[in-house]
Amino acid sequence: MHLDNDFHQEVELLTFFNLSTSQEGIKIHHEASSERISAAERLFAKGLITQQDGGYLTPLGQQAAEHVQALVRLLSAADNAD
Repeated sequence: MHLDNDFHQEVELLTFFNLSTSQEGIKIHHEASSERISAAERLFAKGLITQQDGGYLTPLGQQAAEHVQALVRLLSAADNAD
């Protein structure tokens, strides 16, 4: 399976959310890279975030971000074990 750049950008964006509180969102500024802006727009279209430029995680987005961040921690721990 090939993971394209769009997928990578979306996953990366989900890692920026603070999962310890639902009261903290993110804002993608117009100065951000076009890839980051597009990733936010795609996550919004998929129903994972509340605004096209970030906002808060939806319940589905919360679940996705939890999985993404757990995977990143798992893979990072495996890298550090070597």
